[in-house]
Amino acid sequence: MVGTRLDEQVNATPPRPPEALATLTVFAGRPGTGKTTLAKALAQRLQACYLRVDAVETALQRTGRPVGVEAYAVIHELALSNLLLGLDVVVDAVNPVPEARVGWRETALRGRARLLQVETWLPDQSEHRRRVEARTPDIPDQRVPSWLEVENQTWVPWETERDGPRTLIETSDSGEALTTLLALHAPV
Repeated sequence: MVGTRLDEQVNATPPRPPEALATLTVFAGRPGTGKTTLAKALAQRLQACYLRVDAVETALQRTGRPVGVEAYAVIHELALSNLLLGLDVVVDAVNPVPEARVGWRETALRGRARLLQVETWLPDQSEHRRRVEARTPDIPDQRVPSWLEVENQTWVPWETERDGPRTLIETSDSGEALTTLLALHAPV
């Protein structure tokens, strides 16, 4: 019962509540849809803390540690620490399943932050494939997925009732996508 009530409080307040210290912007989307490009640009424009799950996963792999929910757990705690300092946080993560998405509401609530969830997508499958196949690692020892892996990756479609509200951003034009996101962050 308490979880439902807390979820309703977070999801019922799209603008920053007066008591909110910061905004937690969480990206979700399949690899190659422009999450990292957009998340980095947004973090730079907002001068926000930028947290990338790929970086944690790569570091864990490099040290021989298991990779999975561990990376998300680390990012949640880093996000919370920064939110409690009053810093806006931008999280760059695939968030492919409801279990990965649900924790962000709690992190925002604990950090007294407004939560903005953003899903990136490309309507043109040929462009999506081109981006995935052209992608190169930008973190030492990072492994980027192939097109076949992206196609076969588990992806559970977003459901607002289950996953909370989100803004769907079409990323064919990254400049236009960034403009849309900056408008969402404008003071209300």
